[in-house]
Amino acid sequence: MPKDPIRRPWWAQLGPGLITGAADDDPSGIATYSQAGAQYGYTVGWTILVTFPLMVGIQLASARIGRITGKGLTENFAKLCPRWLVMALVGLLVVANVINLGADLSAMGDAMSLAVGGPPGVYIVAFALLSLLLQVLLPYERYVRLLKWLTLSLLAYVGVGFAAQADWALALRSLVLPAMHWDRESTTMVVAILGTTISPYLFFWQAGQEAEEIRRIDADRPLAVAPEQ
Repeated sequence: MPKDPIRRPWWAQLGPGLITGAADDDPSGIATYSQAGAQYGYTVGWTILVTFPLMVGIQLASARIGRITGKGLTENFAKLCPRWLVMALVGLLVVANVINLGADLSAMGDAMSLAVGGPPGVYIVAFALLSLLLQVLLPYERYVRLLKWLTLSLLAYVGVGFAAQADWALALRSLVLPAMHWDRESTTMVVAILGTTISPYLFFWQAGQEAEEIRRIDADRPLAVAPEQ
C-alpha cells in the first residue's frame, strides 16, 4: 500500500498559483487598466467576463502540465513538436517577454517618480538591477518565500475599492449590460486588456514554478510517477 502523502498546513501549500496569479497584476497591466478606466470608465468592465475564464483555464492547464510531468512547457513542447517549431515559439516568447519587461520597468519608474519625485530613468535602471540581483543571488527556496509575502500587497485593492467611492450600481450594470463600441480606439483598448491579462510568460512561469516546487519539496514527485500525491 502506498504511504499517504504528508499533509502540510494550507498556508505552506500556497505557492505557484498564488504567486503567478499575483504576478499577472504587473505594472504594465495596472497602467493599462488605469488608462482604460480613465478613458472609458465602467464601460470596459464587461471584459472581466471574457478574461477571467480564459485566464483560469490556461493557468490551470499550465499548472497541471508542470505538476504531472515535473517539467516546464518548453521541455514538454520539445517532446511533441519539431525542434524548429519549439525554437520559433521560444523566440516569440523572448520577444514578448522583453517588451513586457520594458513596459513593466517603465511603469514602475513612472510610478516612483510620481510618488517621490526624481527622474523616472534612474528608477527604471535601479528596479532592473534589483530584480536581476534577486534572480541571480537568491536561491529559489528563499525567493519564493519573499514572493509569497509580497502578494499581500494585493489586499490594498480592497481598501482602494472602498476609499475610491465607486458607483457600485453603475459598475454592476456595466458588467452585465455592456455598452460596446467598436471604433478603432475602443477595440485597441479591449485588445490591450486581453493582452495584458493573458500574458504568454504566465503560462511558462506557472508550469516552471510547479516543476520547481517539486524539486524544492523532498516528498513531492511528478504525478506521472507518483499519482497517489
